[in-house]
Amino acid sequence: MITSPKVPKQRLDHYLAEKYTDISRAFLQKLCTNDQVLVNGRPERSGYKLKPTDKVEVIYDMAGIEKIEDIDLPILYQDENVIVVNKPAGVISHSRGKFWNEPSVASFIRQLTNQPGGRAGIVHRLDRATSGVMICAKTQLAMIALQKEFADRKVKKMYVAVVSGHLDPRQAVIDMPIERNPKAPSTFRVGSNGKTAQTQYKVTESSDKYDLVQLEPKTGRTHQLRVHMQQQKHPIVGDTLYGGETHDRLMLHALQIKIKLPNGKATLFSAPIPNDFGEMMSK
Repeated sequence: MITSPKVPKQRLDHYLAEKYTDISRAFLQKLCTNDQVLVNGRPERSGYKLKPTDKVEVIYDMAGIEKIEDIDLPILYQDENVIVVNKPAGVISHSRGKFWNEPSVASFIRQLTNQPGGRAGIVHRLDRATSGVMICAKTQLAMIALQKEFADRKVKKMYVAVVSGHLDPRQAVIDMPIERNPKAPSTFRVGSNGKTAQTQYKVTESSDKYDLVQLEPKTGRTHQLRVHMQQQKHPIVGDTLYGGETHDRLMLHALQIKIKLPNGKATLFSAPIPNDFGEMMSK
């Protein structure tokens, strides 16, 4: 397919991502690396800055790539700027794979807004295994406004989790820095060279084997709640990555998020606690 860019000095991979919204940018960049994207008949890398007169040709059967399936997610709220959803456990926030054919929160938002790009509308992430409330942007201006709220740490979030054993004390603030684990780069750990991380917790219910705990992260480090609970020797049930007992899901749920919307109104959104949390606590 041969096309002509309309935006001068646009990066080649950015242009391709706008043309092929169902394919990950990582895969498009790989096509450039493999000399399968030609500009005026010559291979160019992903960072090449396009000119309006350039002709782009992709030497690959893009039509042969499996298209992403539509997905329906529970909508908690929406207006002209935002959509708030209750993400089920097992659904990814946005795809990172070779091909972009797995349904995600981003693909759901794209269905409703037609925003381009692999992370369209995604302001913040929840891990695949975590359920709960997510706020997403319908427009680029809304995205900028919401991202600033997160960057300025003005957003208040509350999670609930079922942890093994019983926390002592039943209420405290965990202030322990978190760093990437060099022995397992996909995981994190408490370490002196890490970034500041603070979590406030409060036990709200106890059973013979478990505590139901509210978790309020004061910072937003990757896997922060999971690492902090592991460090307390009370890992989240189902979190086998961080020492938790095996279960059919990670027992971590984003319960609430309070944020100032682009219209200037501070609003609290809540996602109901899944039934299996109560079932586990009743055992």
